[in-house]
Amino acid sequence: MAPGRPRLLVFQHGSGCHPGIFRDLLRADGIAWDAVALEAGEPIPDLEGYDALLVMGGPMDVWQEDLHPWLRAEKRAIREAVVERGLPYLGICLGHQLLAEALGGEVRPAATPEVGVFEVALSAGGQAHPLLTGLPAAGRYLQWHAAEVTRAPPGATVLASSNACAVQALAVGGRALGLQFHAEVDALTLADWLAAPSAAEALLHHLGADGPARFVAEARAHMDRLNRAARRLYANFMALL
Repeated sequence: MAPGRPRLLVFQHGSGCHPGIFRDLLRADGIAWDAVALEAGEPIPDLEGYDALLVMGGPMDVWQEDLHPWLRAEKRAIREAVVERGLPYLGICLGHQLLAEALGGEVRPAATPEVGVFEVALSAGGQAHPLLTGLPAAGRYLQWHAAEVTRAPPGATVLASSNACAVQALAVGGRALGLQFHAEVDALTLADWLAAPSAAEALLHHLGADGPARFVAEARAHMDRLNRAARRLYANFMALL
């Protein structure tokens, strides 16, 4: 760990794709973080001096390297962080999928996209894993994905699944965790997502004419429960530091 307070590095893939509620929790703990806007062309800094890596969601897919060439550098950085440096890693949605692909797994278009609140069941290994301690064996979480991990990387453990997605969470050892669901969402994050015209178009595509309104209503109805789970995940992750 670097001297003094821990410092986190965050990879972001869009203006609204930030750490959400985790920002408030980090500020409350006096922990600094540097955010890299990869989609805006910001370079990835040297990982030396950082104590953990958070990789957030985004509208692109892991295989779109021709459209988003920075994905190649991001995958190299994830491998360096997790495999070479052993940094604590938390990947959410796209960040979960990037972890899987960067370490030799496989990500493909989802047979059944999940957009809304869906039940996620922890495996026995998930219930015992220190990064998921305190979460219910079956809980409801906000989802927004049309791709999924179809093969976990070598050495990884699948920790959770849903009816439509077999790999809702995976761990690489005790320090790297990928979550397909959006643990970070809070009211401000939800508003930031929906501020992008492309987000409303995507919801219309997946859910129909009343899709955006239904998505927001469902998320708000579960927000307190979602935020309690986020605080537990945060505490588990920060215990590594």
